[in-house]
Amino acid sequence: MPSFDTVLEADLVKVKNAVENTTKEINTRFDFKGTPASIELKDKEIILIGNSDFQIDQINDVLRNKLTKAGVDVRYLDAGKIEKIGGDKVKQVAKVRNGIETELAKKIQVLIKGSKVKVQAAIQDDKVRVTGAKRDDLQAAMALIKADNSDFPLGFNNFRD
Repeated sequence: MPSFDTVLEADLVKVKNAVENTTKEINTRFDFKGTPASIELKDKEIILIGNSDFQIDQINDVLRNKLTKAGVDVRYLDAGKIEKIGGDKVKQVAKVRNGIETELAKKIQVLIKGSKVKVQAAIQDDKVRVTGAKRDDLQAAMALIKADNSDFPLGFNNFRD
């Protein structure tokens, strides 16, 4: 039975490279000289540290540019609130989304069941598997999912015929 998986996976190698390139730019830019401005990647979290909200925004802009150049969709980032961390420093933690959350998976499942396309959707861990009798139905389901979920950079893999 033909099937495919709907996934939400960022390329973590490209994300790591973008963070490293952002660090290089921060170290060479004149407006960041003598400031505690920094960025680091731990597991699936990007930690931005700066003097002020404005500086955090500047680091964020540089990071987003580097991610775009690396071919990583910036919608993978889930930026948290900017918080004070002693002295005159502030930090922001941006999580890299990996895996479809339960709410989104249920939304995709309801969307597919509500459509006229003859496919079934099943939630499996952090992805949604869609199966159907015809390849054309699966392609219609892909188009339906893509059109409905513009907030998340969903991808499709594991296509089996």
